This record gives sequence, C-alpha cells and structure tokens, in this order.
Amino acid sequence: MSLDDGAGTEAPPVDTEPPTVRPSTAAVGVNGPGGYELLRLGLEQAVAVLGGLGSMLHLGVLGSGSLYLVASSGLPGALVREWAEIGRGEQVPAARAVRESTAVWMPADAPGDAGVVPGRPCRGTGILSVPLTAPGGPQGAVSVVTSAPGEPGIEAQRLLGAVTEWATDWLRRCTAVPGAADTGWYGYGESLTGPEVMVPWGWDFTDGVVLGDRSALGILGLDQGTFDGRIGTWRRLVHPWDLPPLLARMDEAIRARSAYSLEYRQRGQDGSFRRLEACGYALTQPDGTSVRLIGTLRDITGTGLAPSSVSRALLNMSDGLLAVDRGWRITFANPAAERLLDPSGPLPGRLLWEAVPDLLDSRVDTCRRALDDGRPVAFDLRRPTDGRWLHVRLVPVPEGLTLSFTDVTRVRRLEDQQDAERTARIAELTRALASAVTGRDVVDVVDAYMLPLFGADGVGVWVQENERIFAVGTSGYPAEFVRRIEGIRVEDTPPVAQALIDCVPNFIPSAEEFIRRYPAMADTPAADGKKAWAMLPLVASGRSVGCCTLSYKRPHAFTQEERTLLTALSGLVAHALERARLYDAEHGRAQELQRGLLPRTLPSLAAVTAAARYLPAGEGMEVGGDWYDVIPLSADRVALVIGDVMGHGLSEAVTMGRLRTAVRTLADLELPPEEMFIHLNERVNGLGDDFYATCLYAVFDPTSGLCSLTTAGHPPPAVVHPDGTAYFPDLPLNPPLGAATPPFDTTVIQLPEDSLLVLYTDGLVESPDRALDQGMGHLAQTLRTVYRNGATDPESLCDALVAALLPDPQRALDDTALLVARTHASAPADLACWSLPTDPKAAGQARHHIHDQLDAWDLQELAMPTELIVSELVGNVVRHAKGPVMLRLLRSRTLICELADGSATMPRIRRASDMDEGGRGLQLIAALTDRWGARYTPSGKCIWTEQSLPVAH
Repeated sequence: MSLDDGAGTEAPPVDTEPPTVRPSTAAVGVNGPGGYELLRLGLEQAVAVLGGLGSMLHLGVLGSGSLYLVASSGLPGALVREWAEIGRGEQVPAARAVRESTAVWMPADAPGDAGVVPGRPCRGTGILSVPLTAPGGPQGAVSVVTSAPGEPGIEAQRLLGAVTEWATDWLRRCTAVPGAADTGWYGYGESLTGPEVMVPWGWDFTDGVVLGDRSALGILGLDQGTFDGRIGTWRRLVHPWDLPPLLARMDEAIRARSAYSLEYRQRGQDGSFRRLEACGYALTQPDGTSVRLIGTLRDITGTGLAPSSVSRALLNMSDGLLAVDRGWRITFANPAAERLLDPSGPLPGRLLWEAVPDLLDSRVDTCRRALDDGRPVAFDLRRPTDGRWLHVRLVPVPEGLTLSFTDVTRVRRLEDQQDAERTARIAELTRALASAVTGRDVVDVVDAYMLPLFGADGVGVWVQENERIFAVGTSGYPAEFVRRIEGIRVEDTPPVAQALIDCVPNFIPSAEEFIRRYPAMADTPAADGKKAWAMLPLVASGRSVGCCTLSYKRPHAFTQEERTLLTALSGLVAHALERARLYDAEHGRAQELQRGLLPRTLPSLAAVTAAARYLPAGEGMEVGGDWYDVIPLSADRVALVIGDVMGHGLSEAVTMGRLRTAVRTLADLELPPEEMFIHLNERVNGLGDDFYATCLYAVFDPTSGLCSLTTAGHPPPAVVHPDGTAYFPDLPLNPPLGAATPPFDTTVIQLPEDSLLVLYTDGLVESPDRALDQGMGHLAQTLRTVYRNGATDPESLCDALVAALLPDPQRALDDTALLVARTHASAPADLACWSLPTDPKAAGQARHHIHDQLDAWDLQELAMPTELIVSELVGNVVRHAKGPVMLRLLRSRTLICELADGSATMPRIRRASDMDEGGRGLQLIAALTDRWGARYTPSGKCIWTEQSLPVAH
C-alpha cells in the first residue's frame, strides 16, 4: 500500500508505456440484484446437479496471489467467512483447480493440507472444484461441497463443468454489451456526465495492496487510520452484487493489457454505498507480465445512472423463469419459459396449474411442500407433448416461488446413452467371461473389457498356493515387478492378503495412501508404476479362488458406484476363474497323460537315425490323439509308426495310448502289416461307433533297402532322396481304423542309402485357411529348400519344418506329430547267406559255414555257441519242416543268425519232463542267445536269434 500525503500514484516502470487504446467503462450490477441472482441461480443449479450441500464461486485476477469468494449458495455464514479469501498456493480444491487447470476433488477428512484445511471446517464429505477458463489461464473456480461419499463420477464433473461454462459466459457478458464496438462503452447504459472530481488510484495484485492517497480515501469516505490498504479489505467494501463482474473486468483488462473503465458501489464508514468510476490501464513488467492496474477514481454517486438491466438479463436468459405468488398465480414469465413450457396462451396472470396443466401434475405436492417449507427443491420431469426433459428448480422467495426450467434432454440422452453403453460393455464382459476357457483367457477378458470400462491401466489375477502368491496372468505391469511378486508369501503382501484371505475389497486411491497404509511396502508404487489400486476378492461357491487387481497410472478416487460395480463384477470373474482353473488342471493332467503315453526317447538303431516332435493344440483346445513310435524288429529291421485318433479330449488321449500299446504288441509278434491292421481295426471297432483313427505303418529293411508302407486313412509320408528330390509315394486309399473293411493293401518302395522318411499328422499340413493338398505341397517345398541348404540331420529338419509350417503353435487348432528318419543300409561285408539241403548233412554244412564266416569277422569267441544254435535249428527244420532252407548271418550291433524254411508252423517252447527225449532244443537256444523269435515270410517262416558281440567289437 502506498498512502502518503502527496498526490499522485507510483510511477510506472520506465520501460512501460501507457497503451494507446481508448478507455472504456463498465457499469456492473448497478441497478438491483438481477445479475447477482442469476449467478446464485447457477450455483444452486450446480448444487442440484451434484446433490451437494452448497457451492461457492471464487474469482481472482491475473498475477494476483489470492482468490476471492464472490458468490455462494447453501452454505452457513461462518463457513462463507472462512473461505472469503484463499491463497493461490494453498492446497485447497479451488486453488489447485486454478493452478492445475483441471477439476480437483478432495475428501473432507484428508489429512494435512488436503481437501479441507484446519480452520476451514466443512461438513460435507468432500469439495469438487472446476476452473473457470479464460485466455492465459483460469480466472477462478466453481466449487461444490459434496454430500455423497467418494469422488463424484466423470458425468457429475462434466455437468459441473457445464455450469462453470455458463458462469464464465455470464461474467463475459457482464463486461460487454451490444453496441460496445460503436460507442466505446462496455457498460449497461449511457455515458456518465457531471461535476466529478478525479484522483489517482490503483491496485497492485502482486503484493495484494491498493495504491492511493488521502484524496482517494476522502472520495471513499474512509479514514487513513482505519483502512489497512489491503485489497482483501477493499474487496469487503465493494457491494456483493458488483464484485463478480468487477473482478472479471479487471482480469480482462490485465489479460488484454488494455484500458479499463469500471463502475461499482462501495460502502463507506457510515454504511451507505457510493457509486464510483475507476478508469485507467494495466501496467506490465518487461517480461510482459501484468502486475497492477492504475488510473483515476471518481465519485459519481450524484450522477444519473443507466436504467436497470435486470429485466433485460431475465428476458435474455436461456433458461425458463417463472415467478408465482403465494396463491400460485404467475406474476412473471420470460420468453424462454414460454418456449419450454409451450402453454396454450400467455402465462402471466394465470394459475400455474391451469397454465401448464399436464406438466406439473405429478409434482403438485412437491411444489406445495417447497413453498410451505421454504426450502429449494429440484427435480427432473418429462414434457408430455414431445418427451423432452426439463430440470426444474423451485426457490422460495418472500412473495412466493420462482421456478426455473432448463432443457436437459441432451444431458439425459447422453446419460441414457452412457448407461446403455455401460450395460452393453457389461454384457460383452459377461459373454466373454462365459466363453473363457483357460486362466489366461480370463485375464485377457478382464484386460479387454474391464479396463476400458473403468479407465484402468493394468490388471493382475493372482491365486494362493501353499500360502504363496502366484500370477495367473498380468497386463500393464513391468515384468520385473511381476517376477518380484511371484511366489512370495501372502502375509508379506498385506494389500493382496486382505482380498485373498479376508475376502474384503481394498480400494487405494493414491500412492500416498498406499504408503500410509502399508509403510513396509513403500517402494511398491515406484516399482509397479501405479498410483491407485482396486484389489478385488474373487469368491466363488463361498470360498476364495484368487484376487483381481485393477490399477491406475494416476490417482483415482473410487466413487461408491464404481466400488459397487467392481465388487459385483468380481463375482463374475471369480466364477470364470474357478471354471478356468478346473479346466487348466484337467487339461494339464490330460497333456501329462498324453506325453506319458508317447515315447520319452527314441531308440538308437543301426537302420535309422530318427527325431520326432509333438506339439499340442493352442491354448483353449483340448488334447488330441496324435502319436508316433519307433519299434525295433528282428534282423535290424525297424517299424516307423504315426497315427491320429480323431477328436480331442481325455478319452481320445487314452484311446491313443491303447492303440500305441496294441501296435507295439502286434509288432513284437512279427505280424505282417496287413494282418496287424486287421487286429487294430477290430480294436477300434470295439471302442464304439464314435471312435476312428488313422495310422501309417512303415517297415524298413536295411539289408534290402526296401520299405513296406501300410496306411489306414493317413496322409502318405514324404520321401527325400539323397539328391534332395522330395515326393509323396502313391499309397492305397484304405479307410481309417474303425471304418475300414479288410483287407488292407501294402506298398513296397526302394529307399537309397541316406534317404529321409518324413511321417506327420494332418495338424502339420492342414488348417482352416490351408487345404491338405496345399499343406503337403508346402511341406515338400520346405523339405527341398532346407535339405539343399545343408540341414540334413533329423533334429534340424524337425525344427525347420515346425517353424515353416506352424509359425504360431499357440493358435493351432489341432495337435501335431512329426517323425523324421534317415535310413542306413547294411554293408554287404556284414552279410552272409547260404542255401542248405533238407537232409541230415545240412547241420554239418551249416556249422562249417558259421565257423568260416565268424573266423573271417574275427568273432571266434562266438563260434562254439553259434554252431550249437545253428545245429539245433537246422535239425528241427530237417525233422519237422520242409525246404527250401536258407541260412543268413548278419553282423550288426549284435550277431544275428536267421534260418528260413518253407513251413508256416511256428516253433513253440515247452517244458520237457525228465523222461522226454526231446523238447529241450528251444530251451537251449534261449539259454545261448540274448533273444530269439520267429516271423512269417512270404514263403514260410524265419527263426532268428541275437547274440551280443564281444566287448572288443
């Protein structure tokens, strides 16, 4: 404050020149309460919209350090005085809304310097403030003291924003009227004339002081000793009806760096009001920041003022306004009321019930109660003529009642649309949860549907096992944070434990609140990057099945509606998770069973080098019945088997295991493939009409290079020759097992040394977007390319084929089995064959051949037992079988001895009694060999034995 005995004001900064624009005046609120009551009506509307306890409007000017309460509604006088002036830097909602240019809500019981500051008690549950926008930053804020617990929802904030926009527009219209551009005047009336005395005067809003001398105080009728020179004190002397537009006009002048002319009423020491006019301009600092207003002040109390603008303001209102006396007769109606109510004739002079007979029929008692109780009432009603919605506000006055009507059809339709959209989203969420199969599916559904519904940024679904926490799935969390939480004890995570153990929802609106509640986990907000959390217990069938956590990147005060809806939806998530976990457990057991029925490792054989892959169907698909096997046969022959039980499920996996066992058993019996398939077909038929299976059985003989192929509805194998040529053999079209009618045809092909035989199931080559023949063509082309690029070993080929034909196994609709075998022919030097006669001399010839051949192979250690074995076999053939007789000796990983004859009668070992002369030959053979057996041949049978080679070999 600069109050001295001299005349004049502080000089402006030397680098600032007064603006050249022409000053203008603004007569604000000079003739009655009309404008001010309009502002109070808007505040009452805000209270009604939010169902609050009261409302306030604070204004300031650009560069000032304070905000001033210029209007309020519904609040007691003591509270109004406490909020009369607040600093822009205070941690209260109105100041924060102006600083942050956004809506701010704070609970009334917030600790420290939050929502309601000590010394400014508020009996509501919180305060919601929305800034009044202006170029260069907000000029003030509208605040509502809320009554419902929790932060108002987005829709309530949007509605308060609409009220704030109306207040901003009202302030703008208070500082400018039509014709200002022509006359240079911004007031409501004609220019002022008269014998006024002008004195220097100003306002420094940066320091919060007024600038003036004793002459200025004399115009105001104030005494220099009683006036402290503060803007806050001067503000309290301004007539309350004039204060809102007065501050708005000052703020406009500072923001535009323009001249100003203000008219207002100010109370003197005697309590009377003087009419004053202040003219001048805004001073700016070198950086362009406006800091003060300076100019002249004059007393215009005795001059003629403009006519009242109340009628003009009421007539130009966009809201309908009626005034009725205590006899319910309409005394005033503006044009908007005529338009909104659509009466049959003029409204003034008529009874309210007769003027709008159908509109208020359902609210007659409400109207009468408002008049009798003297309390404002608000409600929505629907206009019967066209279905439009009106918000009605009843305000008792001494003369009767005022009724304001606002068309809220668009708002109601928007609310209905939002409710419909939310209902549709909840319905989509319900359907998606009902379709979720796995636990990961449940997490994906919550991520896709619940997060957008509540504006969340992260989701985690957690379960408790052995008193530790494990994630079913997460989204929106750092991987490092998930690894940190995974597997820790429940008691070490109190926020989750409350939901998991106590089954109580846990809502945490901010990181500060999290740290306050759980100081031992104070580093969690920084680790997961979240600022608010909703931890929902997942309870199904009366027991806890897990916890679902929704998190936010920003603080989020959960409204009561959100809490209720989240708690309700958590029940749906819980039941979906329970079903999914049961499915996951069953699916895991089925996969474990299926993998247990497949070969753990493939045997190492002389005839082939093999590798295999099994890939289950993608997530959400049941297990299938695909299998493969490599079975060693006699004489270094090997059987390669692959099959597919049609369908998916646990029963199909069990059927696959039974078929694989049957194939192994029949293969050990050395049955011909066509006879084996007859037995398999009968086995599948015995399972029921709904079971079918395809199978491919290949027997490779390394001594001849021949491969016999028998199929039952299965795709043919791919054959790759050493030169890279790939093709599919032409096989007979036998139906699948369970639908076939014997006999089964067999095809024999010749395989050169180091050929590849690729067996597969249809899951590798067939999909919804790829036909079987297209997939087989892709397989052949991939084999050619990979083989020519040097990937010739079976393991590398398996990986290359899976990568090329199944780029995304997680999305596969069928399981896949793949078996790749490289063939190896027996060396001619390791094979010896002799023809024997069918007379007693054959035994001696056989022993001689055996002795010479083993001597040539340096296997003299095996000569004596082998000669005994051959003598016994040849003797049995001569006595019980018929010719021709062939003896073959094969040196491989074991010594293989074979004797073939023309009889189909199989030898059978039996127990001989002490008095029997025969029956001990096969027992002798069993004692001298590692294993022995017999198989059918096209011309009879072949008896074979195997002996281990000496360690040196």
